[in-house]
Amino acid sequence: MFGNRRKAFLVSAALVGGTLLMTACQDTEDGAAPSASATDVPAADAAGADASKGAGKGTEQGADKGSDAKDGGSAEGSGADAGDGTKVPVQQACGANDISWSTRSESQASGYILIMAKAKQGITCILPAALPTVAFGSDGTEAGPAEQSVGDAVTLSGATTAYAGVNPKTTDTDGGKELDSIIVGVGNEDPDPVSLEVGTITVDKPVVTNWHTAPADAVPSA
Repeated sequence: MFGNRRKAFLVSAALVGGTLLMTACQDTEDGAAPSASATDVPAADAAGADASKGAGKGTEQGADKGSDAKDGGSAEGSGADAGDGTKVPVQQACGANDISWSTRSESQASGYILIMAKAKQGITCILPAALPTVAFGSDGTEAGPAEQSVGDAVTLSGATTAYAGVNPKTTDTDGGKELDSIIVGVGNEDPDPVSLEVGTITVDKPVVTNWHTAPADAVPSA
C-alpha cells in the first residue's frame, strides 16, 4: 500500500510540476512585447516621411515653374533694351511694299514729279539716307542725284510723309523718251519696286532729290 501511495504521490508531483512549467511558459509568451513587423512604421516616422516627400515634390514643382517662367520670358517679344528693363521695338528699313505711294506733277523748276511716300497702316520703317531708286522705260534708265550730298534718314509712321522730286529731263535738246510711268524702289536692292503712273513725260538725263519731310525741300535742280 505504501508503495502504491508513493507511486501515486510521484505521479501527482509530476503532473503538478508539468502544469506549473506550462503556466510559466504561457505567462512568458503572453507578457512578452510583440515584435514589430517589417511593414510597421511608427506614426511619427510616417508623418516625417510624408512631410519629406511633400517638401521634395514642392521643390520639384517650383523648379519646373521657374524654368517655364524663364523660358517664357526669353521667348517674349523682341526689341532693344532701353537700359531700364523696357524693350524698344527695333525699327526695320522700308521696302517699297511697306509704303503707300502717290505722285503729282509740279510746275516749278521747269516742271517735275513729286513722289510722296507714307508707311502703310500699322507699319513703322526707315527710309535710308540715300537716293530713292527711280528708273524709266524698258531700258531701266536711272535718275542721277539732284543734290550734292546725301540727306537724312526718314522714319515713316502714321501720317508722316516723305517727299522726293524727280526732274525727268535736264537737257535743252529736243531728244528723249516719251513715257507715262516711273519705277520706284528703296535702294537698288529693293526686291519689290513699284510702277507709278505719272502721265506723259519726256525723259532725258533725269535726276532725283533725296527724301525730305517737307515738299518745298524736294524741288530738283537741273
